[in-house]
Amino acid sequence: VQLQASGGGLVQAGGSLKLSCAASGRTFSSFFMGWFRQAPGKEREFVAVIRWSGGSTDYADSVKGRFSISRDNAKNTVYLQMNGLKPEDTAVYYCAAGIRFTANARDYVYWGQGTQVTVSS
Repeated sequence: VQLQASGGGLVQAGGSLKLSCAASGRTFSSFFMGWFRQAPGKEREFVAVIRWSGGSTDYADSVKGRFSISRDNAKNTVYLQMNGLKPEDTAVYYCAAGIRFTANARDYVYWGQGTQVTVSS
């Protein structure tokens, strides 16, 4: 099982980035796909989650209205569209596959390698 995150980079405050997470190695239709992030010196925190089958979503309060999670079943890929980026969004972003529709990282079984997002002021 492999989750490959990509799309990170350096962007100015107010800009946008779109992260991708390509899943392979098994069928993910019964999983919930999440994005988490970890800034230097801070704990990993929940960003967003989507039900692979059905598309229900949930977001951390800090990103609501700015970030959007989606999935492409045909491509086995989950996306995180990030608009209105702020310096405090700077972190390594991880995608993960979980067994519950939850913000709890402990319920996520598979993790990608992370992609760096840096927002300059």
